[in-house]
Amino acid sequence: MAEKLKITYATLSDSNEEIHKGYEAGLAEARTLLGASYGNFINGKWITDGATFEKRTPIDGSLVGTFTKGDRSTAKSAIVAAKAAYPAWSARPWEERVKLIRAAAELISDRQFLYSALLSIEVGKNRLEALGDVEETADFFRIYAGEVERNKGYHHPMGNLGDAKVETLTVLKPYGVWAVISPFNFPFALMGGPVGGALVAGNTVVLKPSSDAPLSAVLLARAIKDAGIPDGVFNMVMGPGDSVGAELQESPDVAGITFTGSSEVGMQVFHSFAKSYPKPVIVEMGGKNPTIISKHADLEKAAEGVMRSAFGLGGQKCSANSRVYVEGSVHDEFVKLLVEKTKALKVGDPTVRGVFLGPIINQRSVDTFLAASGEAKRDGKVEIGGDQMTEGDLAKGFYVAPTVVTGLPATHRLFKDELFVPFVVVAKINSFEEGITLANESDYALTAGCFTEDEKEIRTFLDTIHGGVIYVNRRAGSTTGAWPMVQPFGGWKKSGTTGKSGGGLYYVQQYLREQSQTVVR
Repeated sequence: MAEKLKITYATLSDSNEEIHKGYEAGLAEARTLLGASYGNFINGKWITDGATFEKRTPIDGSLVGTFTKGDRSTAKSAIVAAKAAYPAWSARPWEERVKLIRAAAELISDRQFLYSALLSIEVGKNRLEALGDVEETADFFRIYAGEVERNKGYHHPMGNLGDAKVETLTVLKPYGVWAVISPFNFPFALMGGPVGGALVAGNTVVLKPSSDAPLSAVLLARAIKDAGIPDGVFNMVMGPGDSVGAELQESPDVAGITFTGSSEVGMQVFHSFAKSYPKPVIVEMGGKNPTIISKHADLEKAAEGVMRSAFGLGGQKCSANSRVYVEGSVHDEFVKLLVEKTKALKVGDPTVRGVFLGPIINQRSVDTFLAASGEAKRDGKVEIGGDQMTEGDLAKGFYVAPTVVTGLPATHRLFKDELFVPFVVVAKINSFEEGITLANESDYALTAGCFTEDEKEIRTFLDTIHGGVIYVNRRAGSTTGAWPMVQPFGGWKKSGTTGKSGGGLYYVQQYLREQSQTVVR
């Protein structure tokens, strides 16, 4: 895809007509594909044996497709295939793996409009979010291939103590079969990032996608197969966490695992995956991401940044801005601006141009939203939103109103628990420093933002805030919008396990282990 067409999560305008023309063409093709049946992908073949489940769009409940429901036996077959393919794939020259991964990236970019339209239908992302999700996946493949190339396959000569007959290398080698368990909210990027990193490092992969986003996994598998990556190197099994997911976690033949999802499941994976000996576990478990608004802030910029981060994809981002701390002298003006911008948002079918907020993913999320709104109405003040949206065609889907809440004590549950819905709470604070203290009290530390034009406050924020990804004065999103090799994305504390961020300089090495090789000639 030409650079001028690249859409990222920081894209502020949807005025590029060429992009919309492409998306419309992709949407027309996507609609002809709805309702089909899809199998699991094992050893280069599509396997349709077994029970099935339906995936329906959160937009209006219509059928996206029917998918083969994997179980422990299916997962075992995928692990066997991956294990058999590992010796040849890991022994393949790194230059060849890089070439194949780059070929897959180009196919994903070439198919961006079709894939994005199907993604919008599958999980309810608006046009720009969906286009960004697909292109980010291609960029993950590209930059991880580039890192392997830049490091010459991670083969580096080491020092010598003076004996000319001795040669020592440090070599990073893959582990074996790698499991990837991905969520619904970034169905391409949060599959593609770990899958690309694991594959280019020389591991083979078994992917379990979210049952809320199975079609995206099918599309990723097609791109990988069409790129010429050998059979068995990449496998994909759809199905429940208590069968497919459990087998991936418990199998002695799975050497490493990447999980993205809830803290409850993530901590369980972290504690239980390695049984007889240590094995690598990469877990990202969400966030309760703060923004601090100083009395020295540009309030227009701050309100825009908070709105975009709080309500993009219905707040269903681990990086979503869900709590805001505002100095007292500017609190009321900030809230007024935030409410005005929220009121102007267009809610509806996310495939329609100009719609910012589509449906949230399912009824369980609606129930979470309504419970939080009930608490907010009881304990604070709902400035805007707070209700399910059921007018006209919205009644067919899972639509809720973007919600801004004030008047709650900073100790309230709604300042602490990750909700994953379009819901932001705002607290009045006495000072910028108090905002940092409150922000850092969370068990999570994924992303954070602040707005201030005071250089000393900027330095204080950068030096003291807890978070793996932090932003200052970012209109495009106060806590959201990271892009590979632009803003590496990863969390501290309860938000992540490794301290190495996706899309950054140190991610691929997590899928490799070091071997020191000394030869005396």
